[in-house]
Amino acid sequence: MEHVFQVQGMTCGHCERAVQQAISQVDAQAQTTIDRTTGQVVVHSDSPRAALASAITEEGYTVA
Repeated sequence: MEHVFQVQGMTCGHCERAVQQAISQVDAQAQTTIDRTTGQVVVHSDSPRAALASAITEEGYTVA
């Protein structure tokens, strides 16, 4: 299943890695594409959308 998130607050490569790691903690098999300039995060995962969004939020980013 594809989940598309708009994530605010990503400003650097470290931010991208933090979001990637947060998603991996929910689903280690998730395929993730992050575009920092647009704030778009696309996740291919069978995990619930709410769980993925919560993991990103817990890292300190805003999911719109």
